[in-house]
Amino acid sequence: MTDSQKWLILTFFLVVAGLVYLLAPILMPFVFAAILAYLGDPLADKLEVVKVKNYQLGRTNAVIVVFIAIFLIIFSVIGIIVPQIEFQIGHFINKFPAYIGWLNRIVIPWIESHLGWDIHLIEGDRIIALIKSNWQKAGGGVMFFMGSVSRSGAVLAEWLMNLTLIPVITFYLLRDWDVLVEQIRKLLPRRVEPTAKKLAIETDIVLGAFMRGQFYVMLALGAIYSMGLWAVGLNLGLVIGMLAGIVSFVPYLGSIVGFTVACVAAILQFQDVMYLIPISIVFAVGQSLEGMWLTPWLVGDKIGLHPVAVMFAVLAGGQLFGFLGVLLALPVASVVMVFLRHIHDIYRDSTFYSAEKK
Repeated sequence: MTDSQKWLILTFFLVVAGLVYLLAPILMPFVFAAILAYLGDPLADKLEVVKVKNYQLGRTNAVIVVFIAIFLIIFSVIGIIVPQIEFQIGHFINKFPAYIGWLNRIVIPWIESHLGWDIHLIEGDRIIALIKSNWQKAGGGVMFFMGSVSRSGAVLAEWLMNLTLIPVITFYLLRDWDVLVEQIRKLLPRRVEPTAKKLAIETDIVLGAFMRGQFYVMLALGAIYSMGLWAVGLNLGLVIGMLAGIVSFVPYLGSIVGFTVACVAAILQFQDVMYLIPISIVFAVGQSLEGMWLTPWLVGDKIGLHPVAVMFAVLAGGQLFGFLGVLLALPVASVVMVFLRHIHDIYRDSTFYSAEKK
């Protein structure tokens, strides 16, 4: 490869990065659609060759089946979980005055007498009035969201357009996924095609391990934590369990955040530190299942990202591209790892490395 070709490739990637940065506000529906299409493509490939009474489904019918299944699952989860989360948050707000009163009567005097700290009483009335006024004004979490969106016609139009675009783009990407991949392969220069194909296969393995495997791990952990905290009797069990599951894409962060919030919620609700024992058991079981069974089975060891690299990728993505960067941080980092391994192998086979070794 000549120097001019190298500069051309570098310029291409810089232009692409610049366009992503500039177009980030409108790329969200395309990114969500691409993720859904990527998750559904393996199932569509398998259904495509299925025969029903000597009739082969074909790509379009297989895509329709997968498309309907994906959005049925999404709408079912939203319809079941969102009302429960709203109910639990509302219940917590109703009980909030009693929690603040207990802190002012029992906890703060005990801390002052035993530790010698001077702590001001929590002004619960102002906090309660603020929360209740906002909650009642909004009519709940969903109404608050709809109300804030409807204040601006442009924002409402943008949200409606994105919600409409996501299923449309998902369907077309899912239907033409294999065709798009083949067209990209044909555009590659013939002399780099074997290397590019090898890297593409490794990238697909890594992305598949992350996008599909980590997604299933997050769902499983959310279910485990939610059911465990529900069994303990924690009112906010579903909210905290789902929060811990969602955040668990960063190693150990989900269990740390979930355990901390659950302990605070348990002390406020039960006013007894003994309830911290079953909560500790719930998160210990969840963390053990994640490390010994869920991650090895669903993700495997193909990603190879150090926890520090994961945290850096998420923070860097958020800093550069906002929520879109957070969404793409780990998939991009996984792909970068594939290229770094390839570069590492080239370096180890180079005369420069051999000379250094001597």
